[in-house]
Amino acid sequence: MSADELRQARAYLLRVAEPPAAALVAFVAECGPVEAAARVRAGDCPAGVLKATEARRGYDLVAQDFDRAAVAGARLVVPEDDEWPAWPLLALDLAARRGVAEAVPPLALWVAGDVGLGSAADRAVAVVGARAASAYGEHHAAEFAYGLAGRRVPVFSGAAYGIDGAAHRGALAAEGVTVAVLGCAVDGGYPAGHVGLLKRIVGSGGAVVSEYPPGTPPARHRFLVRNRLIAALTEGTLVVEAGLRSGARNTASTAGALGKVVMALPGPVSSGMSAGCHELIRDARATLVSTVDEVLETVGRFGVAEDSGSGRPKRRTDRLGPEALRAFEALAVRADRSDTEIAAESGLPLRRVRALLPELEIDGFAVRGEGGWRRRKESA
Repeated sequence: MSADELRQARAYLLRVAEPPAAALVAFVAECGPVEAAARVRAGDCPAGVLKATEARRGYDLVAQDFDRAAVAGARLVVPEDDEWPAWPLLALDLAARRGVAEAVPPLALWVAGDVGLGSAADRAVAVVGARAASAYGEHHAAEFAYGLAGRRVPVFSGAAYGIDGAAHRGALAAEGVTVAVLGCAVDGGYPAGHVGLLKRIVGSGGAVVSEYPPGTPPARHRFLVRNRLIAALTEGTLVVEAGLRSGARNTASTAGALGKVVMALPGPVSSGMSAGCHELIRDARATLVSTVDEVLETVGRFGVAEDSGSGRPKRRTDRLGPEALRAFEALAVRADRSDTEIAAESGLPLRRVRALLPELEIDGFAVRGEGGWRRRKESA
């Protein structure tokens, strides 16, 4: 198959099922995107796929989608591309094996912006929070994003009013990379008051990302679905301000389910806008942070050390071999895991895991507890 056929097949599949389309994603993984697209068009597919695509499988708007994307300055990034963020999105596959229902990887992503999506997602942090944010929340969102971007840490958020917008503006002020992940199409012009901000993000070396085809309007359920991508594409999620029923708490919960680091900024005890953050901290679902350095430490981040060759922050885990890194990534931060669980999560043989874990402990990456093994919080 040609690269164009593959890209067109994935564009078609993105349109014919509303994400997250677990049955369709599994079908594509089984028979490939080109065959899957042909069989969906013909109605020759499993019952779950038929149900997910029944209303739209006649919507063959591939040419129109690519034309509209070109006008918006967007391209379709597919898993077969070098810039596909395969490593961050692996968390979705691993969580799906643990039974996390919303952990469904995207079939492809529409991206506006010159930055490679894979490089933007490398070592990124999400900064999220309430739309109806207070001055306290917006100030700290901008400050945290400014500090992270100044350390060459890409900042992801959802381009909403309030905390999201402040985070994007803070990263832009530091001349860093920021990425907006939308709950509508990249050409959706939503929210209307942030059209200029989205243009600045694209024009300043960042990106605007969506799994929704051009022309797809915003909808509440799409923002909740979008949250899993913000959580998956980043190494950790910082909730700056959130009410008890905030969408930002949904992002935080998803990040935790994916095994990612969750952080929260405390606020005034009398502020309802910080009640969600306080609950996350109280229930031990988030780590309290108050400075950029604490964010970097909690994410398990290479801190302020830099690679002298590239000027980019360097992880301590860069020196681990492929198998040791897989074992390390299978460790949880807050809970002990048995060697059997680590073997299942990493896909390594149990005998090999049992050999690697003591080595990770000696090198300062793992800690042996009463119930098994866990990741050292300051390791990365």
